[in-house]
Amino acid sequence: MDVKIEDVSGLTKKVTITLPSDLVQGKLDEEYTKIQKETKMRGFRRGKVPRSVVVKSYKPQVEAEVGEKLVQETYFDVIEKEDVDPVVHPEIKDPSFNEDGTFTYVAQIDVRPEFELGEYKGLEIEKPNVEVEEAAVDFELAAMQRDMAALKSVEDREIKNDDVVIVDYQGFHNGHAMKQVKNDDYTVDVGSGKMGEEFESKLVGMKKGEEATHEVDFPEKHPNPILAGKKVEFKITVKDVKERILADLDDEFAKDVNEQFKTIDELKNQIRDRIKAEKENAADGEITDRIMQKLLANHQFEVPERLVSYEVQEMIKQTEQQLEQAGMSLEAAGMNREELAKTNRAVAVQRVTGDFILKKVAEVEEIKVADEDLDRAFKRIGDQYNMPVAKVKEFFQNREDLLPLMNEVLNEKVLLLIKENAKMIEAEEKAEKPAKKTTKKAATKSTTKKTTKKAAEKKDEKEKAEPEADTTEVKNDEPESEG
Repeated sequence: MDVKIEDVSGLTKKVTITLPSDLVQGKLDEEYTKIQKETKMRGFRRGKVPRSVVVKSYKPQVEAEVGEKLVQETYFDVIEKEDVDPVVHPEIKDPSFNEDGTFTYVAQIDVRPEFELGEYKGLEIEKPNVEVEEAAVDFELAAMQRDMAALKSVEDREIKNDDVVIVDYQGFHNGHAMKQVKNDDYTVDVGSGKMGEEFESKLVGMKKGEEATHEVDFPEKHPNPILAGKKVEFKITVKDVKERILADLDDEFAKDVNEQFKTIDELKNQIRDRIKAEKENAADGEITDRIMQKLLANHQFEVPERLVSYEVQEMIKQTEQQLEQAGMSLEAAGMNREELAKTNRAVAVQRVTGDFILKKVAEVEEIKVADEDLDRAFKRIGDQYNMPVAKVKEFFQNREDLLPLMNEVLNEKVLLLIKENAKMIEAEEKAEKPAKKTTKKAATKSTTKKTTKKAAEKKDEKEKAEPEADTTEVKNDEPESEG
């Protein structure tokens, strides 16, 4: 085997690999023999087709398949022997079966940038405040009280905020009924905003049995593509009005929530513990973000463009998947790939740069991924996707799928070391607003979701269109007439 390495740039190497004729011809012979045994042609019995006829008929196909196998079987051995450290899949060029029986191909490889490791220990990081204010506990308790309230139908009373109303509605656009904007016996929680503030506000003041037509203007960037940019007339019939009867926040209420609670104080403590756990989880993400910003500020170097492009495409793919889960496309959301690529580029560069910094720290600190680290990661993924650990391991048997997970686990171990050696500065006490039900985690790069998404089963739900939260696929831009 002959290997020639040339520097194309500081981050790219051109590796020309020529494989010996005995290896190449042996692989070609194997493939031709296999085809010769299986092929049946007019004038010849199965397995009796002459080699020359097989070669003439199948040469392009055989050379393509054998060439691909030769690259796959030799590339990793070459880069390991030559101590070349690729950071992304190579670009394979110019595969060629030569007249002397050898096979040559070129691998253009993006390599790890060389840089001096800056400060990463003793970083001063502000630690977010995770104390739980009583107002946050009271807010959660009130929401729980509201959700568990008994509903009592009322007669001859105007609808007000906090009522639960049963309605039939039909949407019209330009005088035509919109087939996908129609519901019967639909429950509206007035004032919750789930159906849109404007729609819900139109119900306030109506009574049971009343019919009314109200106009609602939807903005161009409304999340429901059926309604976006349209002025829709809603014909609404109020079929029932129910008021909430709130229970007293006492020990009996706590028992109704769950038999494990004997007193209201026990329930409050559980709420407090949950909020604190959520805040600590979010705080850990914020600390990670702050560490990465410090590391990026301490290191400036060029990164491979192909790796940045790959990261940009992965970010766009994630955006598409999120929109798809909401029943939308990039176009329906007013986005396009070109604009997203420009918008995401700066973040992609930071992610790639940060990854190189963490890998450098791992080398210096001799941090590696052990089997027990992977076992913990497999269990975490299994819990997240409700899959048996054995099934998770089966999915990650493929080296191509396992490498991103190993990369993530390695980065987690490096970040843990940096956190343990950081100087944590307590944040100043600040007034805390009541916590929302959903605590948003700090945005950090994770490959686990990308590499396990296709292993988890997808559940498709088809629902009728609602004014605010619609998941119906749009087939036509214009509404269809009922008749």
